[in-house]
Amino acid sequence: MPIDFTGPTLPPARGPLSETVLGLLRGAPRALPPVEEADPYGDDLQLALYLCYELHYRGFAGVDSALEWDPDLLRLRALLEDRFLTALRTDATRVRGVDEAVGELLVEPVNGTGVSHRLREKGELWQLREYAAQRSLYHLKEADPHAWVLPRLWGRAKAGMAAVEFDEFGGGRGERVHAKLFADLMADLGLNTEYGHYLDAGCAQVLATVNLMSLFGLHRALRGALVGHFAAVEITSSPGSRRLAEAMARTGAGPAAEHFYSEHVEADAVHEQVVRHDVIAGLLEEEPHLAPDVVFGIDATGFLEDRLGEHLLACWEAGRSSLRVPLEEARG
Repeated sequence: MPIDFTGPTLPPARGPLSETVLGLLRGAPRALPPVEEADPYGDDLQLALYLCYELHYRGFAGVDSALEWDPDLLRLRALLEDRFLTALRTDATRVRGVDEAVGELLVEPVNGTGVSHRLREKGELWQLREYAAQRSLYHLKEADPHAWVLPRLWGRAKAGMAAVEFDEFGGGRGERVHAKLFADLMADLGLNTEYGHYLDAGCAQVLATVNLMSLFGLHRALRGALVGHFAAVEITSSPGSRRLAEAMARTGAGPAAEHFYSEHVEADAVHEQVVRHDVIAGLLEEEPHLAPDVVFGIDATGFLEDRLGEHLLACWEAGRSSLRVPLEEARG
């Protein structure tokens, strides 16, 4: 059996669904509880889905890599995805055109109140460390979920997408791969830089943002939604990154911590133009029927990011941690 010896260790279950997935990964199948009764945004379903998706990335230590295509796991994953996607289509869908949806992303609120605003203005170092630990579940594989869409695009959309991804992967230089730059940021903040180390500490809200990328990326039918998600990330990244760079500088987090976000201010300002004029425009030139999917991808991204922001701010304003377990107790 092709057992993986690298990768993070399997985390504890957060409920019956994740316990079922963990049982399959450990070779101990168990009966599946009703998926339709689970909270689509809750810890249990989101961890179960994350575990399924992670088999397509680096897997887990001690888990048979052949389980990536195990029929039982794929059937379970499909049920989890349907529950998640159905909820998103109900809760996040707004009916409008692509131009209007993209235009909204381009407008910065005069008096912003989001996480990056809060961290820039009065964030403390412990909050920046928590934020980095939460976001590490994506940033240590930054751009990987988006790469799934490349075989599903062609022409101008493919060329534009590949150009942005090339930058995300360091422009051919390993030390400039954005996932490596984020690991350097984590080192400055005194965090463990191992891939997936903070999975058990990550809240359901952050798992949902990562799962959304994998959901869109792994399904050809959702390629339009993936492009919409990518647009939402790239268009809003530059101003948010500027605020986070200022937060890192103000708190003395370290040069690598500040550099990660400073790098994104310039890079993503360029990426925003490419995504709008080449990726989105190129996709809709070839497949205009995907316009509603692009809008859905934008809206689902905003909906889940807002939920994560609300969780972080509520915890920090109350003076408590946003993590499920303390940083020092996380096991990777």
